[in-house]
Amino acid sequence: MKRSQARESAFILLFENIFNPEYSFADMQEFAADSELFEIDDFTRALYTAAVGNVAAIDEEIKKYLKNWRIERLSKPALAILRLAFAELIYMDDVPASVTVNEAVELAKKYAVEKDASFINGVLGSAVRAGQAQ
Repeated sequence: MKRSQARESAFILLFENIFNPEYSFADMQEFAADSELFEIDDFTRALYTAAVGNVAAIDEEIKKYLKNWRIERLSKPALAILRLAFAELIYMDDVPASVTVNEAVELAKKYAVEKDASFINGVLGSAVRAGQAQ
């Protein structure tokens, strides 16, 4: 599985987690297997567990880069994409920040409204420029 596909799978899991935080990773794996819509590989698992396991810290990081927005007002797809991207920026050392930002924008173009893609690009760009990522 390509990493872009793994990110998309992790996004789907994180999006589901927003609505059903009580689901375990095993529940999510079962959902993926039953739906046959996506796969879960090691990279997907690592991204998902980093994001869910550190959601409070990640949300605090996201809040630092929101200009005139509250995290509670973000669309659910944008929130899931930002959580995924910040998890990757903070906890994944082997991925260049530019790749993370580009992949997040592509996910936003596919799953969110048009304005979310530029918003996500701006938030992540600010984080990268501020030294949040290597």
